[in-house]
Amino acid sequence: MSRAEAVRAVNALGERWVEQADLRRGTVLMPAGVWPLLGLLAPAGSTAVQGELAQALGVPVAAAAERARDLLGLLRDVPAVRSALGVWADDRLRLRPDWLASVPADLVGRLSGDTERDKKLLDAWASEQTDGAIDEMPIELNPASRLVLASALTLRTDWIRPFQDSGGFGGNHTDDWGRPVRYLTGATRLLDRAALLETPAGPVTEFQVLGYGDITVHLLLGEPGADPGGVLAAGIGSLSQRYRRTTADRLPVGTAGPGLTIEMLRRYEPADLLTVGVPQFTVAAEHDLLACKDLFGLTTLSTPSETEDRLPGLQVGGLPLFVNGARQKATATFGARGFRASSVTALGGVAVGAAVSRPPFLQRHVSVEFGRPFGFLAVHRLSRLVLAAGWVTEPDAAVDPWGVAPDESEGDW
Repeated sequence: MSRAEAVRAVNALGERWVEQADLRRGTVLMPAGVWPLLGLLAPAGSTAVQGELAQALGVPVAAAAERARDLLGLLRDVPAVRSALGVWADDRLRLRPDWLASVPADLVGRLSGDTERDKKLLDAWASEQTDGAIDEMPIELNPASRLVLASALTLRTDWIRPFQDSGGFGGNHTDDWGRPVRYLTGATRLLDRAALLETPAGPVTEFQVLGYGDITVHLLLGEPGADPGGVLAAGIGSLSQRYRRTTADRLPVGTAGPGLTIEMLRRYEPADLLTVGVPQFTVAAEHDLLACKDLFGLTTLSTPSETEDRLPGLQVGGLPLFVNGARQKATATFGARGFRASSVTALGGVAVGAAVSRPPFLQRHVSVEFGRPFGFLAVHRLSRLVLAAGWVTEPDAAVDPWGVAPDESEGDW
């Protein structure tokens, strides 16, 4: 039950985050990389910090660290996921043994105070833990840096049935990309892979792609002009059955939803058919969590004070600490054979009084076409935990059909 509570809390944070994120140029974010860091810091915070973090986390401070450990345990049990947690402190910071014992860190290291040397150390950890997808730690170090708490999360799944790579073909003449894009196409007899969601953001078409390792990627398409954050939030909300979901085998003939068409066709095979065309894409983003302090409960924690330590339960004595950097770097790729996503999230602590530099997703024939910006969610099928969420505005460009060998794989997802 505790893991289920953690999943609900992470998904709730993710839902609020996508509603506030800037999705105009496409992005990817991974709430499961942020939540445990905040949960582990919460018990160490001052009274004001604890109140803000409890609201952001959606769980009482007394349970925050335990739920964070539950979440990290769940991530380590998912076959398609690799996760790691690291803590680095310099010799001027004496971490409380009880707090450090509560943190399931894969690495506890030291900061030397040499900014260049420490940056190389942290960048190497980020690259190693994400198989090179993220090549540097997202926060900046300076001579006053006392603490870095970071999580790395990597998701790798291959489709149970791959798509066909059509290069520059597969889309229709009504798409809105404004340029030739690289479409992936496929067909399945399982009509329930497509559905229409009735949400506050309007009708949303959902298409699910199943991968190995208990991962499903949900593709989400709203009406033209629909708010991207609302579409993504609706997709996350549907995971808890908050909105009506009607599968394509039960929808009426005609234009049933955004990009979703149903017609009765004469076929030689006595089975229904669902076809899909979706652009291949890669998105990358960097998020400054301090730009949304209220969302993440970081208002007080990131405010310097010469008289009050923002994390009194973390250190023994020393100058008052506050968080001067909180960022996430993430990337996601959707291809013919699978899906990959990685993120590194880091929080940096600085001591007040030291020199601080400024931080520099008749048979029935169902057709689904993603011909304009759309969202995606990478979800753990068993727990319904959202591992990655994002919005696609610039899919991969079409390729020369004479220069790329076609993908010969076929089958259902």
